[in-house]
Amino acid sequence: MQLKRVDKDYILHEIWHILHFEKGIFYTIKEMLVRPGKNVKEFIVENRSRLVKPIIFIIVTSLIYTIIINLFHIEKEYISYHGTEQTEHAAMNLIFAWVQHHYGYANILMGLGIAFWTKLFFRKYDYNFFEILILICFVMGIAMLIYAVFAFFEGLTKLSLMQISGILSILYCTWAIGQFFDQKKVTSYLKAFAAYLLGMLTFLLSLGLLGILVELIKH
Repeated sequence: MQLKRVDKDYILHEIWHILHFEKGIFYTIKEMLVRPGKNVKEFIVENRSRLVKPIIFIIVTSLIYTIIINLFHIEKEYISYHGTEQTEHAAMNLIFAWVQHHYGYANILMGLGIAFWTKLFFRKYDYNFFEILILICFVMGIAMLIYAVFAFFEGLTKLSLMQISGILSILYCTWAIGQFFDQKKVTSYLKAFAAYLLGMLTFLLSLGLLGILVELIKH
């Protein structure tokens, strides 16, 4: 069988395949906003064709956020580091600059930390680390879209809205993770909140330690 030649129609078809409503990114967004826990459970144990693949989802949503903050020159990024120009801080500056230009990959790395703490807090549930990581990728993808929407309106209105997006993102992640495990228990949401914050803290501390290690090796 001869492959179809890569041309304009092929590229448009592939883009539409990712974005179309029935089983594409718009459908995934809708389902993750309405029933995140139920949909991720179905993705893990029943049907993996209804939603966009989790890694693709978090990379695409992170790209959308990156495009918007660059379009409007918004400086209040959801992960920021204001280093100095001093030589001794060069490694740290480069690491955080990489994060600010590669949110998709950085979110996956952060997701590893959040998944670790989530697995620890919800260890009595029969989900392995990688299944929980799938949950985190979907959840963080929506969080990035929340940041993107508020960044867009901040760019249009010049109002300071990014702090609101940060609060809403944490609330959404807490709700979605808690709903996935047991939506009827308050403790599920408390554990989810703690796992998210500790995962983010773990990621930031890891970046700091990496910067220190690089500086030690250089010297």
